[in-house]
Amino acid sequence: MNRKTIRLVLALATITTTGFSQQITLSPEIKTALAGVSPDQIKADITYLADDKLKGRAPGSDGYQMAVDYVTAQLKALNVKPAGEDGTWLQKVRLRKAFIKDAQLILNGVSAVAKSFVIYPNPIVDNMKASGGLAFVGYGISEPALGYDDYGGIDVKGKIVVILRGSPEKFSSSVAAHVMNSTQIMRVAAEHGAIGVMVGNADSAARMANVSRGTYSIMDEKGDVSISRTFYSKQLSVYGALSYALLNPLVKQAGKDLQALPALLKAGQPQSFAINAAANVAYTSTYQDILSYNVIGKVEGADAKLKKEYVVHSAHLDHLGVGAPVQGDSIYNGAHDNASGVASVLGIAKIYNSIKVKPKRSILFVLMTGEELGDLGSGYFAKHPTVPGKSLVADVNTDMPTIIAPLLSVTALGAEHSSLAKQVDQAASYLDLSVEPDPEPKQARFTRSDQYSFVVQGIPALHIKYGSKTADGKNNLNDIVAPWRAKYYHKPQDDINGVFDFEAGKKYVQLNFIIGYLVAQETAKPTWNAGDIFATK
Repeated sequence: MNRKTIRLVLALATITTTGFSQQITLSPEIKTALAGVSPDQIKADITYLADDKLKGRAPGSDGYQMAVDYVTAQLKALNVKPAGEDGTWLQKVRLRKAFIKDAQLILNGVSAVAKSFVIYPNPIVDNMKASGGLAFVGYGISEPALGYDDYGGIDVKGKIVVILRGSPEKFSSSVAAHVMNSTQIMRVAAEHGAIGVMVGNADSAARMANVSRGTYSIMDEKGDVSISRTFYSKQLSVYGALSYALLNPLVKQAGKDLQALPALLKAGQPQSFAINAAANVAYTSTYQDILSYNVIGKVEGADAKLKKEYVVHSAHLDHLGVGAPVQGDSIYNGAHDNASGVASVLGIAKIYNSIKVKPKRSILFVLMTGEELGDLGSGYFAKHPTVPGKSLVADVNTDMPTIIAPLLSVTALGAEHSSLAKQVDQAASYLDLSVEPDPEPKQARFTRSDQYSFVVQGIPALHIKYGSKTADGKNNLNDIVAPWRAKYYHKPQDDINGVFDFEAGKKYVQLNFIIGYLVAQETAKPTWNAGDIFATK
């Protein structure tokens, strides 16, 4: 080992993982940089990004462009290098907003009442007609390795499958969120030869989705659909929903009881059967194309070989724009969601700017568009990264960290599926934080933010959220968050005048930095746990 190599090794963090120990030792330089994370700077970043003049940062809007310009300038000032397309900071994201017109559903020759069904628009075929028999396939889940398959023993080729949204109780929260995801449901249906999917309502009081405002997809350079949550392929020409009033007689006609099906499915007993009905669907779609951007920067790693691999720190830059007024305010500023997450990523970039010796792997900062439209910008980046696809080894995502109270414990959504759990435990231990299981498993939070886009591309990823621990020992933070969320989440009231704990924001920055740094330092790539549902994705 030469002197230069010895100096490099001594300057880097020393990681100790003997036996069951989660102890790590960070270099004095890194400790100083961590201590220098500024709550005031976090507040300043949020204040700008959530200002009324940005008009809620809707993708493609002038306000979103102001946000792009702001984060680009901040990254430049922190000596981050551009890592977008063609040497720029940006990746083009071509959004298509599709609207439905003249949708018709005919069941056994009888036209269904308009409000009793929903058909989602098609982003590439403007006039669509489809017909086929119906088949009920439970939750639409096919996971034989987990002991559950709604498609076992039933032929759905050329048919429109009808499902209920849900998953067996035996599935963990993140697995349940994955198999219930609309893209996954459509993919499984298409792989079994179906030509359409209709999500049925077993609750007579359930309200039908409103698609009059349009749905979004991302188009590639050739004009094909790259990412969508309501379209999978040309083969799958129908995606929609059926009301209870339409579904109940169809199920009854097959000799089944719609009221009994949910409990059986929840118990892990597949309920699949043919429905003696033919469906004819016809509809027209119209389009509005919108250009938006992901912002991408990098810090180059120190190792000659490993610097060609990347650990991603991500957060979404967009929010909901201008919408329906609430208490006289129509600008959905998105201070917590997700100006706070963007500020956190900028804070991590500042730490890297403060340390001379970088980790072995390179670091990628990705600030993405279209999360509020269905994780679309992250979906496009994870599928079409601006660096070689196989070079992405992990994603540490930050979305609405909910900095409203001291951060004493955390939940690492998704980490339980991969070796990233080790780095989470090490980083949390260093900061005296406890790690807890998801306190809100029914919220399906694992698939509701950008880390999921990386997971479905086979890249281990996680999303740190608050745990339940509170300073008074009641450990009921979720009870505190619930009324806060009801008042602020996806409302114009989510601005800089709301409830904030910027010291908690500092702790998030420190934690996510350490997690990413440890991954970037370890020679071995993160791996999925053996036999995990995502190990083959």
